[in-house]
Amino acid sequence: MASLRVVFMGSPDFAVPCLDALLRTEQVVAVVTQPDKPAGRGLGLLAPAVKVRALAAGVPVLQPASVRKPPFLDELKALRPDVMVVVAYGKILPPEVLAVAPHGCLNVHGSLLPKYRGAAPIQWAVIRGERETGVTLMQMDAGMDTGPMLRRRVLALDETITAGELYERLAPLGAEVLLDGLADLQAGRLVPEKQDDAQATMAPMLSKETGRVDFAAGARAVRDLVRGCDPWPTAFTQLAGSPLKLFKAKRVSGSGAPGTVIGADRDGLLVACGPPEGDGDGPNGALNAVAFGELQLPGKRRMPAAALLAGHPIAAGTRLGAP
Repeated sequence: MASLRVVFMGSPDFAVPCLDALLRTEQVVAVVTQPDKPAGRGLGLLAPAVKVRALAAGVPVLQPASVRKPPFLDELKALRPDVMVVVAYGKILPPEVLAVAPHGCLNVHGSLLPKYRGAAPIQWAVIRGERETGVTLMQMDAGMDTGPMLRRRVLALDETITAGELYERLAPLGAEVLLDGLADLQAGRLVPEKQDDAQATMAPMLSKETGRVDFAAGARAVRDLVRGCDPWPTAFTQLAGSPLKLFKAKRVSGSGAPGTVIGADRDGLLVACGPPEGDGDGPNGALNAVAFGELQLPGKRRMPAAALLAGHPIAAGTRLGAP
């Protein structure tokens, strides 16, 4: 079976396993990625991970400031792709771009569509406490992740996985789904399945404020927010007017006004949450508190809670959060 002429569109390291898979199996005629962006304290330009990988493989790279303006569309048409593959490119593609390749644009999306359409599906699946997620191969249309589904792969989640860890597990899974889908495409076996729009949920872009912890939301919600914001934007609260970043959250037994420090033990800094969840699954009843196993103060590195508390004690009864 002849290899496909593929134009690959993507930007972050999540997309690299899919690009690697295509480099092994198909003819990647070009990679389209976001422009280099300022990064770090010196604001030097940082190339997207996909660009770095493409240049190492000798593949031409296009970095249009806009996919809606010339000369990008003419350059794309001149490549004569059979299919375009899009993985976390970061921009909505207009209909004229979607129509360039005979087989259209296939998108690898990091959720089980129609759940978590949008920019941050991996993080929101964790924040919302999902017990499973996965990847979906989708035929793109003009909407936001609304096109027909071609393949899905499910991944079970436990209560400890962070967004960063899930990101690492879903990226290679996406490459597997992509290769299966392309094989079926060439064999004529793909059967598109329309999404049920009534079941759709959204996964909007995260901001630093997304990580602000509301202890009144309950221990389960706090734990899941901390996991979903690790490593970015990171969950945080206020300690004496300064931000305190929170990691490695675990539900534990405890009680008190939401945001009150109960103490510290081998699980970390213990903070009361509420309202009571009434789960009754803790050794002493409902798990109405959270232990934070790692903490970070401004200007300091992330460290185990015991190490930070040894130098910066936080007394029982201290109230965390807004004054």
